[in-house]
Amino acid sequence: MPSRLLPLRPDPVIDGRALRVALTGVAQATHEETRRRPQVLALLREAMSQGRAVARARLEGGLGGIETARLLAAVTDDVLTALYDYVTTHVVRASNPTHGERLAVMAVGGYGRGTLAPFSDLDLLFLRPYKTTAHTESLIEYMLYVLWDLGFKVGHASRTVEECIRYARADFTICTSLLEARHLVGDEALAADLKKRFRREVAAGTGAAFVAAKLAERDARHERAGASRYMVEPNVKEGKGALRDLNTLFWIAQYLHPAEAPAEMVRLKEFTGQEVKAFVRAFDFLWAVRCHMHFVTGRAEERLNFDLQPEIARRMGYGGPDDRPPTDEGCDDPAVDAPARTAKMVERFMRRYFLIAKQVGSLTRTFCAQLEAEQAKKPQGLSRFLPRRNGPEAPRRHFAPGFYEAGGRLAVEPQTFERDPVDLIRLFGIADRNNLDLSPDAFALVNRSLSLIGGKLRRDPQAARAFLRILAHGRDTYRTLTLMNEAGVLARYLPEFGRIVGQMQFNMYHAYTTDEHTLRAVGVIADMAAGRLSEDHPLAVSVMPLVADKEALYLAMLLHDTGKGGAPGGQTLAGARNARQACERLGLSEDRIELVAWLVRNHLAMSDFAQKRDISDPRTITAFAQLVGNPERLRSLAILTAADIRAVGPGVWNGWKGQLLRELFTVTEALFRGGRISEVTAEHVEDVRQILAANARRRFIESGADTPDRLDRWAQSMEDAYVVAFPSRSLLGHYGLSTRAQASGGAAASADLMYDGHATEVVLAAQDRRGLFADLCGVMAAFGANIAGARVYTSSSGQALDIFYIQDRMGEPYGRDDSHGLDRLICALQDAAIGKPIAVEPRRLDFTRTAAFVVAPSVTVDNEASDSATVIEVSGRDRPGLLQTLSRALAAAGLSVQSAHVENYGERAVDAFYVIDDQGEKLMDPSRVSALKTALTTALLEAEPDVHRALAQVRRRAASAR
Repeated sequence: MPSRLLPLRPDPVIDGRALRVALTGVAQATHEETRRRPQVLALLREAMSQGRAVARARLEGGLGGIETARLLAAVTDDVLTALYDYVTTHVVRASNPTHGERLAVMAVGGYGRGTLAPFSDLDLLFLRPYKTTAHTESLIEYMLYVLWDLGFKVGHASRTVEECIRYARADFTICTSLLEARHLVGDEALAADLKKRFRREVAAGTGAAFVAAKLAERDARHERAGASRYMVEPNVKEGKGALRDLNTLFWIAQYLHPAEAPAEMVRLKEFTGQEVKAFVRAFDFLWAVRCHMHFVTGRAEERLNFDLQPEIARRMGYGGPDDRPPTDEGCDDPAVDAPARTAKMVERFMRRYFLIAKQVGSLTRTFCAQLEAEQAKKPQGLSRFLPRRNGPEAPRRHFAPGFYEAGGRLAVEPQTFERDPVDLIRLFGIADRNNLDLSPDAFALVNRSLSLIGGKLRRDPQAARAFLRILAHGRDTYRTLTLMNEAGVLARYLPEFGRIVGQMQFNMYHAYTTDEHTLRAVGVIADMAAGRLSEDHPLAVSVMPLVADKEALYLAMLLHDTGKGGAPGGQTLAGARNARQACERLGLSEDRIELVAWLVRNHLAMSDFAQKRDISDPRTITAFAQLVGNPERLRSLAILTAADIRAVGPGVWNGWKGQLLRELFTVTEALFRGGRISEVTAEHVEDVRQILAANARRRFIESGADTPDRLDRWAQSMEDAYVVAFPSRSLLGHYGLSTRAQASGGAAASADLMYDGHATEVVLAAQDRRGLFADLCGVMAAFGANIAGARVYTSSSGQALDIFYIQDRMGEPYGRDDSHGLDRLICALQDAAIGKPIAVEPRRLDFTRTAAFVVAPSVTVDNEASDSATVIEVSGRDRPGLLQTLSRALAAAGLSVQSAHVENYGERAVDAFYVIDDQGEKLMDPSRVSALKTALTTALLEAEPDVHRALAQVRRRAASAR
């Protein structure tokens, strides 16, 4: 751990004097620049390569991130100095330089601070006394071309001192870069003059405006890079809680209190000794991560993507001795199991990353608040620019004993928590009710008092009431819980929640850490309760007022994922145990504890039934209703399910999922009101058939296009499950397609944007044959249509009616903005239905991004979930055309697909099929079941050799960059 924030210039790793001597030797050997230049480039390139190799070796040997960045900057300094010496001595030498030909080369930006990542841009300022001359122009041009040839991305400016001052006054970005300007080579007096004038003519008296600009810039950057510091693929440079946030603190402190030595800056009163250590620790860790990322990728990669995380974790020592990379041999080599071994390693490493990001957030928040407090006595100063709840002139308000408002923030008297530890919980309730942030002193006092939160406080009834009021009745629940989490109170008060703070799930489905996802989900429920999400969640918003025990619902949401992390019994059972323990400590009655535990244990059930089962199958509704038991649980589970899905990440929730949940809720609620499902279904079937007959008679008598008897015969040929699944208007449309297909002896298809706008319904009528469904799925995949759901019905006369619900790759209804593309898809489906080959370029399979993930194949066969069909659930690595591959395996096994239900969770696809055999029966033969499982598992593993090759490619790329 470095003892200073930015250590002094490290020991040289290349011999700058020897490099200059070698360049001079090249110049003396020949006077032809065209012959000298390649040799000059070779010497400089070798020096940079040697320096980077040493930096890399030392980093991998345990050198700190800050020292590595300083070493790389020092190497670059030596190369630039040697280049300048060569150019001014042997290329554009001025035998008697004039005053106007003086030039100083200065490092600005991050390079000016003396830190550099392996492939960062090089920011240079060529400083002139006044207007440019032919001599300085030639010198600058030569240097830039050499640097470009060396592979540097150079951000450069050529300015006079006067221009620098003028531009810095007008632009805080330029002002920031000059704040860290550092003389490299050339005229030292010129560089010193710039720094002196910058302090006197730019920085003096503009501290408040500079701070305001930097904070506004930070907020805009967070919006671009991802508003949460808990994004599971964070930007190490620009993200929230990343290096740029620490740099912002450094810039503000340096601007307000200039310090020549960085070690002086960190002794400013804005930083306590503990905060200085945290600052240095965070800086060092983040710099190490960034340098490793650059070295591994061979470029200026700033986002810690999934495919990088295993390699960076291994390099930073989070793996064991068996974490070795797979070879190129594919599945036969035991090392291909490395992803399974590295998943835990990555989660350990990323938890460390997110805890550091959390610490950076606390530092930033405390530091900015302290600056505001420091300037509170200056009405025309910094306090004008910093965001405030109330002005410093506002009268002091007192709340409960020990709590008062100071400077627009909630302050606490020093002995408050020692007198009554329950106030550690009450504090956040008062802040929430009065829309106040915590004062810096209050935040620090909370951190120092965390040891007071022990078993006694966790079982205190007053603390429980205060906490439940925040959780279920708060003004801004998400903000307040996040503040409690940042302060460390939530993890101490609920140890079950504390175990998931900073926890990352190594998959592509979850966009946030487990604790952040949970808090966002609680916030979604609060938004639903306030009626703010009625457009996206009409069901949840409408039933929220009917929920009898809202505290139980919020508790279940807060505790629903506490079983993650490999606890015995799996996520749901472990989570239910945790929920029961927490609720018992909170003093809930047994029936309320049981409700919370049940919701946690079954929080995945409703989404599973809605997305993986056929809701039109009576057995599905019966099973779900038996699981739920009563309307109160149904309402709570519906709200919890919707909030859980929405909080997974941007774009995960969509209208299609909402529609499925609403349909399941509606039919289950009706069942609770109306008796046995078989009776409800039979009555409904008869009603639908009568309505269909009446509509048919009216329609066809008026048009004379057909006879009601023919339609009636067609309707009688279709199974009951089909009749109850669609409104009569849709049934009449399907009959029209069926008639067209029979008349043409081929197939007929149509497409309609569904009334709710969440998917496009494609219906195709054709003579049934083995492999028909698979062929249609293949066309969908080739055209880039994602199948969200499918139903297949076959009449007694052998005609198939295949109904697909499709979306584009962005989750929008397919063809909504491309009617011609939808028309082409319809034509291709009709051709495929009659066996015509479809010439469409297959989508290329690229597993580079997903290769590091463990996706174990799984096949289950269930003959109890449906009265009429066998339900087969298949889970494995997602890829284009997977549904077609699985459908072909089913067809080869002599099975017909009755319905398909498709869902993906990042890199994992989960598909459920309702199938029957050639006799229209369930698949009951054990030998056939076993053979089918083998065939489907083989289909799931079909692309795995490509996956392992992609993973090996990632590993080779990492090794070659060493």
